[in-house]
Amino acid sequence: MTILIQPVLAANAAVYAIDNATIEGKVTVAALFLLSMFSWSIIITKFRQLMIARRAARRFLAAYGATRDPLDIQRKGENFAGAPAYELYIRGADELAYQLKNNPVIVKGERRISKASFDAVRVVLEEAAGNQAMVLEKGMIVLSTAVAGGPFIGLLGTVWGVMSTFAGIAESKAATLTAMAPGVAAALVATVTGLLVAIPAMFAYNFMVTTIRHITQELDGYAARYANQIEHAYVDNRDIEDKITWALTKTEMGENTPAI
Repeated sequence: MTILIQPVLAANAAVYAIDNATIEGKVTVAALFLLSMFSWSIIITKFRQLMIARRAARRFLAAYGATRDPLDIQRKGENFAGAPAYELYIRGADELAYQLKNNPVIVKGERRISKASFDAVRVVLEEAAGNQAMVLEKGMIVLSTAVAGGPFIGLLGTVWGVMSTFAGIAESKAATLTAMAPGVAAALVATVTGLLVAIPAMFAYNFMVTTIRHITQELDGYAARYANQIEHAYVDNRDIEDKITWALTKTEMGENTPAI
């Protein structure tokens, strides 16, 4: 019976406190309610986005790991929407295809790109990685604001309400518990509301920050691997290869070899 009565008493206490709140207190609670709505919309949206990103990233990385040519996935027309690594892959593949078409270097009958063109591809990859990190972090400022600002906004409402209560008691010259209780209860509801806003936002923020960090680290690792595979498969490295061959020949002949 006690378990059933306590929630009812708590609900009645909240209604009683709000009914007796001052205009300032009600404005504070309304502001916290709006912040809570924004916070929960971000929590639901980001949670769904991150879950989709993790699942799609696993599928994409598995498919990419099964290929030999960095452009195989694009040529096959496979789609892994929602995976940050896939968005980076598409940007890089499009830039590589552009360079192969417009600035090709023919090596043994095959199209390749120069070092300068490869630098352009790397810039696109770095830009794409940064953009995907920003997409993942979008909206997190709302959660951090709810975590940091919710309790303080609630405390402001409480202090303001208590101040108004004591001012009213001083004017009426009736310092009784009956006179103080409604004002104090109404003031405390702001702090309670602030904590109800901040606590869920705190847990969600910590979980999402950890998940975003994991995805961005995975994305950076993939970008380095992708650039390395593009360099091996499509970049004209004849100058370096010629220098290495020349150095090995000199070494075999017993001559002094200058640094490459």
